[in-house]
Amino acid sequence: MTQHYQHDVLIIGSGASGLSLALQLADHARIAVLSKAALNEGATFYAQGGVSAVLDTQDSVDSHVEDTLIAGAGLCKDDVVRFVVEHGAESIRWLIDMGVDFTKVASANGQFDYHLNREGGHSHRRIIHAADATGRAIESTLENRVRAHANIELFEHHTAVDLLTQAKLDRSDPTAAGNRCHGAYVYDQKSGKVEVFHARAVVLASGGAGKVYLYTSNPDVSTGDGIAMAWRAGCRIANMEFVQFHPTCLYHPRAKSYLITEAIRGEGGVLRLPDGEAFMSRFDDRAELAPRDIVARAIDHEMKRLGIDCVYLDISHKPADFIHEHFPSIQATCLKYGVDMTREPIPVVPAAHYLCGGVVVDMRGHTDIQGLYAIGETASTGLHGANRMASNSLLECVVFAHATYNDICRQLADHIPAPALPDWDESLVTDSDEEVVVTHNWQEIRRFMWDYVGIVRTTKRLQRAQHRIDMLKREIREYYSNFRVTNDLLELRNLCNVADLIIRSALARRESRGLHYTLDFPEPDDTTQPADTILRKWFE
Repeated sequence: MTQHYQHDVLIIGSGASGLSLALQLADHARIAVLSKAALNEGATFYAQGGVSAVLDTQDSVDSHVEDTLIAGAGLCKDDVVRFVVEHGAESIRWLIDMGVDFTKVASANGQFDYHLNREGGHSHRRIIHAADATGRAIESTLENRVRAHANIELFEHHTAVDLLTQAKLDRSDPTAAGNRCHGAYVYDQKSGKVEVFHARAVVLASGGAGKVYLYTSNPDVSTGDGIAMAWRAGCRIANMEFVQFHPTCLYHPRAKSYLITEAIRGEGGVLRLPDGEAFMSRFDDRAELAPRDIVARAIDHEMKRLGIDCVYLDISHKPADFIHEHFPSIQATCLKYGVDMTREPIPVVPAAHYLCGGVVVDMRGHTDIQGLYAIGETASTGLHGANRMASNSLLECVVFAHATYNDICRQLADHIPAPALPDWDESLVTDSDEEVVVTHNWQEIRRFMWDYVGIVRTTKRLQRAQHRIDMLKREIREYYSNFRVTNDLLELRNLCNVADLIIRSALARRESRGLHYTLDFPEPDDTTQPADTILRKWFE
């Protein structure tokens, strides 16, 4: 007997966007929050830098807007950028009201003010932070609030399988007007059963897809689940070619791509070659403060030119007390791996970090399907364009959570009849006796994505990747059809969808722009107005 759950709103994901939305909705509705692992095991928890907002009298909304548009390389939506920036200070106040303890410093008049960092692409200090563990402070604060709220039911270790839409029930065209989302099939990892979640509104807040690459700063849960489910349900997906590679992750065999915050470069950290040469000024006048795509390509270029395994990030010229105060978590982690950043440079390499594309939404978080929303890294709002500026992502999470909250409240006032949803049918499948297939295909995808669809691309490499993903899609589809689902199989299926979307989007863009850089078309195409890459699944 299949377990059925009834809620007003189902939120798939438990990072900053999902928990912010849950807390705002919980006074008005019954909420279910799904988390694929423990509630706090997501990209938010590991975010170090901070949240960008105009909080200094020397700064301005226009300046933040301009910086974001420049970083976005012509593909940001101007109205979305201004909307998010204008709501920045309000979003910070909400986080402070929730209890987030941002770092303060003593001012000249003896008062304590919030300390603001400056990061790449920003023309002012506007990054409010909690030391070098801002994500942990935000996630922990929101988690405590969510766990204490009677109207929020938490489902940890639950993996969404697929969305339940009217088109799926009717076997009709998912792209036709009037298609509505009514809930989702969800896999309970502990029981091994697939359950049915009914909801009047469903929100995809499941984060990004860094695990599609061999090297990533993302946690293991970042497998593009929300994007893949929305794609299969018939939503438009935009700009998947724009994958941001964080320039500086700790290079150590046991460090598992530990991220080294951009704030170190903002505070004077210098990138050096093994011989000590500082090299960034050869690539950009802004040197270490250039946007991430430029810094990542510069590091990639030097590593390939010299045949070296890593470069070095050096802030040892700063006083040790300054480093201990500003970067305590990073210093502790580096010491664990035998690197004392107060005395020596940190070995670093680029790693897949953030996906600028995603599910197409409007300024209320609406997707193409009624009752289905997407927020956070899962969504393509138009804020980031072709390149996300540092610390704009957590800002987007909170601003769009509030915008989506307002729209869902209006929707919940409409009494739309809820259809009966069918049980999960596994009558024609068996338990797998070949789990090695899942492991092998997972490893193959991540390896060829890194080799062929990485920081620097060519048409030939992309075509090779497309050939491989087409073969894997067939294998995985057959495997999924014949065996009972597991968490690993669900993630593999989603990663395959996301890899395919990235490759197809990269092949479609015959220019270099923002995070997409190809040797075959090394310059932006300025002969036409820059346009988004939009993909939509074709249904028979």
